[in-house]
Amino acid sequence: MEASFVQTTMALGLSSKKASSRNVAVERRNLITVCRFSVKTLLEKYTAEPIDDSSEEFVNFAAILEQILSHRFKACAPAGPVSWFSSDGQRGFWDYIRLACSKVPNNCVSSIENMENISTARAKGRAWIRVALMEKRMSEYITTALRDTRTTRRFYDSGAIMLREEATVLTGMLIGLSAIDFSFCLKGEVLDGKTPVVIDYTPYLKFTQSYDYLTDEEERHSAESSTSEDNSPEHPYLPLVTDEDSWYSKWHKMEQKFRIVYAQKGYLEELVRLRESQLKDLEAENRRLQLQLEEATAQNQREKRELEGVILELQEQL
Repeated sequence: MEASFVQTTMALGLSSKKASSRNVAVERRNLITVCRFSVKTLLEKYTAEPIDDSSEEFVNFAAILEQILSHRFKACAPAGPVSWFSSDGQRGFWDYIRLACSKVPNNCVSSIENMENISTARAKGRAWIRVALMEKRMSEYITTALRDTRTTRRFYDSGAIMLREEATVLTGMLIGLSAIDFSFCLKGEVLDGKTPVVIDYTPYLKFTQSYDYLTDEEERHSAESSTSEDNSPEHPYLPLVTDEDSWYSKWHKMEQKFRIVYAQKGYLEELVRLRESQLKDLEAENRRLQLQLEEATAQNQREKRELEGVILELQEQL
């Protein structure tokens, strides 16, 4: 009897563990997928004007990124179980970013820490998201943070996005945002850290009716149509699309692709100019160091000859 009870308990525990593992995996997949859609939406929306806090697409992206960085964050986790989409509890991912991104050259961490109007960890985290986007360095920040595996494991529980391969996918997605100009005001209620974020999933939800499936009404209508001798279309339930509509749809898609490519082209050109400027600076620095090396070598030779002369003089005196 006791053996049977133990086996049942173990089976229930194993089942619960599998369910928990599945839930965490689904959370990761959901957040990464909706983040991909959000980045794509931002790229499609962007034209020439900077994106600011009035953009619903940005507000949603910021909420998604905050949820990703807070996924299975252990430092400020609430006492009870909370769903991945829940807004309960204080998320302190800023404490992780502050440490893990401290090695990023010319980082904005100290600037955000010194902001007088922003006091809570949540508000500082939101300020960092905006500053990193304006700097076009969001991917760089997170990539650097992920390299600090010791700090990352210290702040995140097992199964967190930041500890899995999805984090690499995330950094790849965020590179595209460097093609967008962002402009934010770091004052106001949006950064007070009191209001939890909520992701709006409705822009990314689409249901496509399969033409292989017919409702009862459509089946009845199709059956009635098949008995008549009228010349009816083979699939009466298919929507009729004119050539004009088809060409307009193609043109609209091509225009969207052109805007994305044009924005990325501008970013890459700016990146090339930046790299060329950095290369020139490095070449100048290299020449300067080369001259210093040559001067130091010549000075060393002179001092060596002088010392040899002194040694010879001392030997003669002895």
